[in-house]
Amino acid sequence: MLELRPNCECCDKDLPPDATDAMICTFECTFCRSCVEGKLNNICPNCGGNFAPRPIRPTDKLPKYPASTQRVFKPRP
Repeated sequence: MLELRPNCECCDKDLPPDATDAMICTFECTFCRSCVEGKLNNICPNCGGNFAPRPIRPTDKLPKYPASTQRVFKPRP
């Protein structure tokens, strides 16, 4: 099950479980679409992989399977 990390690692934008602009790599590094396309050129700075849209977890599943609350923030120029 995906962690659904709560923010963009690059700009710290909030990415709630229903965010349609959340992108993840194979290691679940999480970024907003704007940073992926504008700053990262679709290459994860942590692992070198590409990105895919993060699935949305249905709201009725969140009580049993909550999203992560641990923020990761590594600003990139």
